[in-house]
Order: sequence, then C-alpha cells, then structure tokens
Amino acid sequence: MPLQNEPSPAAAKADPAATQISMRSEFQRKMIHLSSFGIPILYSLLPKSTMLWLLVPATVLGLVIEYLRVRSEPVDRVIQKLFGGMLRSHERRGGKARVSGATWVLLSATICILLFPKVVMITGFVVLIVSDTVAALIGRRFGRHRFLEKSVEGSSAFAVSAILMVIIVALLFHAPWQFIAAGAVASVVAAVVEAMSYGVNIDDNLTIPTSFSVVMWGLLFLFFKTPAIDALLHLP
Repeated sequence: MPLQNEPSPAAAKADPAATQISMRSEFQRKMIHLSSFGIPILYSLLPKSTMLWLLVPATVLGLVIEYLRVRSEPVDRVIQKLFGGMLRSHERRGGKARVSGATWVLLSATICILLFPKVVMITGFVVLIVSDTVAALIGRRFGRHRFLEKSVEGSSAFAVSAILMVIIVALLFHAPWQFIAAGAVASVVAAVVEAMSYGVNIDDNLTIPTSFSVVMWGLLFLFFKTPAIDALLHLP
C-alpha cells in the first residue's frame, strides 16, 4: 500500500502530532531513528566507560550544533536544507524547544548509561528505537481512536512491539521469566508515557527509555530479586 503524504482527518484527530510532517517524511525520519540501533549494539560489546567516552563527545557536539542553530541564521539554513522536511514544528527554529530528536537520542543514551544497569538500558533503548518507530507508522496510517495525545492503534502497536523486544533481549541474555514480566509492565508504562509526551512538550526520545528503565529496574530490584536477575543487573 503506498505511503500517504498527509494523514486523513480522522487520523489527525486521533493523533495531533500527525499533522506536523508528511507520512513520507515520517518514514524517512524513522529510518534514521532505526540507525540508533548502533548504540545498544555497541553497548552490549563495550564496557560502560568506553561507551561514555564515545557518547559524551557526540552529545556535546550535538548540543553545540543545536545552540548554533538558534544563534546563527546560516547554520540554521544548512540544517533546514538538509533535514527541514523531517523536523517537527517544535524542532524548527523559532519553536519552543529547538533541540532535534537526534540530539535527544544522544543525550538520552548518555543519561541512561549513567543511571541504569547495562541490560536495562539496552532493553529500554531497543524499545525506544523499535516501538517508537512502529507506533508512529501504525498510528499515522491506521490511527482512528484517540488515546491521550496519540492514538489507540499506535499506542497498542507500541506496547505489543515493546513486549516482543523484551522477549528477544531476554533470549539473547538468557534472562529468566521475571525479566520478561518486569519488561512487559514497563512496556505498557512506556506506551502511556509516549502517548503523553507530545502533549506535555517533553521529547519521547528521553521519556520512553527513562520511564521504561525506571519501572523495569524498580520491579526487578524490589519484587524479582533472584541470583539470575542480580547477575544480569551487574553485567560489566
């Protein structure tokens, strides 16, 4: 089925964010978003200190570019020329929050690596990358019923795909059922947070992995503390 350049009126009503960019631009944006898979993949292979040595300079560079976008018309024109069609209204110059999604991803990854155990951060970031993409594309194409600031269809796709990602990560790390149970609850919470983020003007590249990680880590620590879980939470 071909992509639509604009969402239907019903879809736009179900998901106010859908009116910001065309479906084609949304698809391009999410393809770039999927390239963030390099972060959890690298972190699964590298120690925390090495990962931070890579991420912190990249995050600082991203923030510097965002600062220059605000201060310099020529820099902003270059950014608009390269990525203008994929920028949401709040990411464009003059919006309330000019930080782009890509910079939020770098900042979010740095914060999550600093705060959470490796396996929790990796799971939360895989959920961000995959489920946010699935929710956006499903919600834009099939969203008809409003849920908070998004659609029932998109949020349901987020939750289902997130639980699937938790199961896949659990298989890769040989995690017990408690890991999947905690991840399933965290997936539903993250789906709700994702549906709220647009309305409260907080970027979901930050709210999704942090909310997921807080809930999953809390459940594992408070209710599912077993030797196998403890070993997972202390991976180097």
